[in-house]
Amino acid sequence: MIRFLAKILLIAAALTTLAAPAIAQNASPTPWELKSDMGYAYGKDGTTLAYKLGTNNAGLLLKGAKKVPKGTLFFVGQNGQLYMRSGPYLEGDGKFMFGSN
Repeated sequence: MIRFLAKILLIAAALTTLAAPAIAQNASPTPWELKSDMGYAYGKDGTTLAYKLGTNNAGLLLKGAKKVPKGTLFFVGQNGQLYMRSGPYLEGDGKFMFGSN
């Protein structure tokens, strides 16, 4: 009887282990929490940084800035480089078209 229970527990553990990645992949997207008084940078060395903004140089900050178009996707490629894509990235039913579904 103990061997039988041990086999059942092993099978249950194996099934749980196999199902965990599938559950994680189906998680819904979460919104970024960007704040209006913060600046976010992608450094020359590939690091990401967050800076607290002040009001003293706001005009200078906006001088060379461009608005990011709505519908823009940002992602990090396999080479570690940050990319952006303006264009479709969702299927007609709202699912991410580049996912591993």
